[in-house]
Amino acid sequence: MKKILMEIYRKLYRAYGSRHWWPGETSFEVMVGAILTQNTSWRNVEKTIQRLKAKGVLNPQGIYHLRRSQLASLIKSSGYYRIKADRLKSFMGFLFEEYEGDLKRMKRARLVELRTKLLGVKGIGPETADSILLYGLKKPIFVVDAYTRRVLSRHRVISEGASYEEIQRLFMMHLPLDEKLFNEYHALFVQAGKMVCKKTPRCDICPLKGIGHRA
Repeated sequence: MKKILMEIYRKLYRAYGSRHWWPGETSFEVMVGAILTQNTSWRNVEKTIQRLKAKGVLNPQGIYHLRRSQLASLIKSSGYYRIKADRLKSFMGFLFEEYEGDLKRMKRARLVELRTKLLGVKGIGPETADSILLYGLKKPIFVVDAYTRRVLSRHRVISEGASYEEIQRLFMMHLPLDEKLFNEYHALFVQAGKMVCKKTPRCDICPLKGIGHRA
């Protein structure tokens, strides 16, 4: 399995190169982006991020001290803004209660323990939690999303009904626990999903043609 996974990685990297993902100037910006990007496009998230920056509140203290209604107003362009305001405030409550708002303290926490705590925060599921851990805190954990599932299932590496945990375990068990590798690999899946492995796939130009488990 390691051979197949690395073959996929190399083929995608040759096709798309380094993706420089996740875009963000600070760890906190990445974390906020991970919550805001739920059910919306990254373009909309970028607009929201810029607005928060312009208001000078894109930092733990800034968002923590905003009223919920103020925050909702600032993040309207990200869609579902009231729900996302609730989720951001829940995350901020967690950050200050557990780590006094200090991201360095948060980063020092053990991966498994921190992931369990994040999953206990209202509105944070596995993909968002793992994005915060991998992209925001540089922890070696593999993020699984719809693109990952689609590419792997179409090439018969996983079954269509595989769970998030099963897919994640595939990478965590068979590849080095390397944050940079996991970062780049996931970003390449996203690019492949957007470019060729769409809902109606463009198999004729797929860089993974002939990969091991494909029928």
